[in-house]
This record gives sequence, C-alpha cells and structure tokens, in this order.
Amino acid sequence: MITLRRPNAERAEARAGLLFSAPAIVLLLATVALPFALAGWFSLTNRRLISPLPTRFVGFENFRDVLTDGAFWRGLKNNLIFVAVIVPVQTAGALGLALLVNTNLRGRVVFRTIYFMPVVTVMAAAATIWTLLFNPDGLVNAVLETVTFGAFHPDWLQSTTWALPAVMIVSLWQGVGFQMIILLAALQDVPASLYEAASIDGASRWEQFRHVTVPGIRNGLLFVVTVTTILSFRLFDQVWLMPRSPGGPRNSTRTMMLDLVETGFGRQQIGRGSAIAIIFFVLVLSLTIVQRRFVKEASQES
Repeated sequence: MITLRRPNAERAEARAGLLFSAPAIVLLLATVALPFALAGWFSLTNRRLISPLPTRFVGFENFRDVLTDGAFWRGLKNNLIFVAVIVPVQTAGALGLALLVNTNLRGRVVFRTIYFMPVVTVMAAAATIWTLLFNPDGLVNAVLETVTFGAFHPDWLQSTTWALPAVMIVSLWQGVGFQMIILLAALQDVPASLYEAASIDGASRWEQFRHVTVPGIRNGLLFVVTVTTILSFRLFDQVWLMPRSPGGPRNSTRTMMLDLVETGFGRQQIGRGSAIAIIFFVLVLSLTIVQRRFVKEASQES
C-alpha cells in the first residue's frame, strides 16, 4: 500500500513545488530571458529607439562596427584594469575586515555597522560627495598635501592618469562592506574545534589561517570573487557622475556599460547597443567561468 502512494505523493510534491516557483519563473522569463532574446534579435538589425524607418536585418554588421570601434576597446581595457585591481584588493580588504570584526573586539557590532553603511548608501549621493572630496582644493588633496609636504596633490577627476584610480577608491569604499558580511558569515561557520586542534598541533596563526580558515571559507571566497567580478564589469554610476563629462577625461574612465548606454539611448542605436550587450554578456560569462574554476582549483590545492 505504501509503494502505491509514494509515486502519487511525489507527483503532488512536484506539482506543489512547480506552483510555488511559477511566479519566480514567470518573472525571470519576463525580465531576463525575454529581454535577452530581444537583444539578440535587435543586434542583427538596424533598430533605432525612435525612427519612422522600418527595421532592417543587417546580420553581423553591428558586431563588426562595435569590434572595430576604438572607444569600445578603450572601455574594455578600462574594465579589465578595474577588475584586475578591484577584485583582489576588495576581496583582501573584505577578508581583513571580516577577520577583525570576528574577534572579541570591544564594540565590534559598531564597527560592523560602520563598515557596512557605505553599501546601503545610494551611489548617486556617494559619487556627488566624493566628487567634492576629490576636487583640487578638496579634503583628499588637503590630507595628501599635509602628508607629502605639498609634493602630491593631483587634479584627480581631470587627470587621465588619476581619474580611474579615483573611481576605484570610491568603488572600494562602497563595496567592501558587502563582501565583509559574506565572509564574516563564512568565518562563523568554521568549527572552533579545528582551530583548537591546530593550536594543539603547534600551528602558528599564519598556518591556522592558511590551512583552517581559507579552506573553511572557500565557498564564501568563491562567491565574493565571482560577484565582485560581475559588479566590476557593470561599472557605470561612478564614471557617469564623477568626471566632468561621462567617461572623461578623454575616455580615461569609459567602460563597456557606459558605451552601451550612450550608444543605445544617447545615440538611439538600439541595434548596435544590443550588439554591445551580447558581447558584454559573453565576455563576463566566460571570465566568470574561468575565474570560478581557477579559484576553486587553487583553494583545493591549498
């Protein structure tokens, strides 16, 4: 009798699960799958945002134009530089903060709140404040002039050399708290008995960190690195708001996302903008897969 009821029960559970997940599936299809499919189709046409002319199929012409555009390659270069700096520095900073607030430090709850506050700050407001701080006569240069006795006081946002580092500083300040919370949760899941056993075996603090902490938070690190990479490629708000002109000066802060928005909505070339979106998606997906495999193998070896 039990064997006859079990398949019916399993089918009922499957139907219930499908019913409960249906709203999320519909929302995912409507907001992700359908727009991506439309972008794939528009990338093969001369579609414009507002135009009386009919849409015409142009094949891979948009992809050819994008891949031969110097501004696109400059944006891609800036994105790669940004990712190469932000991902390791922000991950290391987040791990350091997580280790700090995971100790029995007095007032650690206050520190956790302070470190996390920039995450919930609207980037438009934060970028505006940091723009004032990075002014030639702003607070940042005032501190640097005091420390370096007047030897270092760059015009951050008007310099092709220092504009992108200024954007990186703001991004680090705004994003490190989120990664800290993720890694803090991972640290609290590492059994204390492992540290006690390592201490009894004579392991130093560095050896405990290397052989107990890092393997214990491997999944958290993998998640942080992956999410940070994706968010770094999505860099837009800072390079739109902080320089005097978006992507300036002289395209030193131009990114792929900025190029996509200006092409698709500024110049109303939806077809070409969709081509940039497809290239962007394929690039980020490929790098994320390679990165996840590399980080996973490295953590397993350690």
